[in-house]
Amino acid sequence: MVLVTAFISLLVVSNIIAVKTITIGGLIVPAAVLCYSLTFVVTDTLSEIWGKKTTQFVINLGFAAAVLSAVFIKWAIEMKGSPFWENQGAFQTILGSNIRVVLASLIAYLVSQRHDVWAFHFWKSRTKGKHLWLRNNLSSMVSQLIDTSLFIVIAFYGTGVPVLQMIFGQYVVKLVIAVLDTPLVYGLVALIKPKLNTQNA
Repeated sequence: MVLVTAFISLLVVSNIIAVKTITIGGLIVPAAVLCYSLTFVVTDTLSEIWGKKTTQFVINLGFAAAVLSAVFIKWAIEMKGSPFWENQGAFQTILGSNIRVVLASLIAYLVSQRHDVWAFHFWKSRTKGKHLWLRNNLSSMVSQLIDTSLFIVIAFYGTGVPVLQMIFGQYVVKLVIAVLDTPLVYGLVALIKPKLNTQNA
């Protein structure tokens, strides 16, 4: 329950704060880069302990939460403000992502997260359950590239935004995070697995 709560919270928050861009080491990335990257830590941990079926179910829950939050945010934007409400413009600017960006986010999320689960178990089978660090990194690195490429191409292609530059910048940062989060995955598995009597799917 803690992992699922963390996953959905990270996902919903990342969708909200992604509208702001920040600079890391000269690379322009969305403010959500760390928040969203940590969702792969959760799915890799879930995959290692509870297996593919459970992890895919959690991904579906995350998708439902993302859609639900988008609907209610849109509803809040469209509702008439009270007579003394003076911040509608700022509220809409920050939270009112256009439909193309929302669709790009949802499509990239579904494809990349499902690939991450598939790749994790593919490498787990090939390594006969050994080398968690290898399957964690290989699955996350490719999945992050898929996520970044799909989102930026769908959301910004044809708008004049330097698509390739944005893909490169975001992916480099995500790649570094994917490598650095390996000890976190090991720590979570070591903390949880001994306390459970589960059989991986």
